[in-house]
Amino acid sequence: MDELTRAVVQLEENQVIEIVRRELKKGTPVEDIVERCRQGMEAVGEKFSQGEYYLPDLIMAGEIFNSILEVLRPIMAEAKTRKLGKIVLATVKNDIHDIGKNVFKGFAEANGFVVHDLGVDVDPELIVSTIKEEKPEIVGLSCLLTSAFDSIKDTIERIKQAGVRNQVKIIIGGAPVSEELKNWSGADAFTRSAAEGVKICKELLES
Repeated sequence: MDELTRAVVQLEENQVIEIVRRELKKGTPVEDIVERCRQGMEAVGEKFSQGEYYLPDLIMAGEIFNSILEVLRPIMAEAKTRKLGKIVLATVKNDIHDIGKNVFKGFAEANGFVVHDLGVDVDPELIVSTIKEEKPEIVGLSCLLTSAFDSIKDTIERIKQAGVRNQVKIIIGGAPVSEELKNWSGADAFTRSAAEGVKICKELLES
């Protein structure tokens, strides 16, 4: 396992930040750094699923990833790379989980997307108003709770009712999402992986 990935898995925040800064000085691409951190976050999620890690560990991992993004964000802002497009991102109403959303956000930004993150437990009306204001190409809706599936469908219905559905592509993400949920909710795509999600977003821009 890579040194940076291992430090993320072991929840060693100071060591993680030190390695990230060192990699940046070496000229390591931001995308590579984010990917190695993503692998660490994925391993943390697996340990949580297996009962080796508990909720406080999961929360700490999310905080570490946010700290990584704070270090990387100025570098990404200075990058001369062409902006691919704009994403409005939110964890839907009645769900407060944000680790997966934050990992996706970091990976998307590292790949050249501008991301407007509305946070967690987001009301559909805020998503609609942000679409009208920011005019994104893509809307990303995240959830971890199956009980929030209705919120995904309701949000997409509100987007339709507001007359802006044909202006955006909608991708849903999270561990429990599926092809069936995509079809039932009216989304354009689904993903359970941040890296795959960014790849799909690139494809949606071309469709």
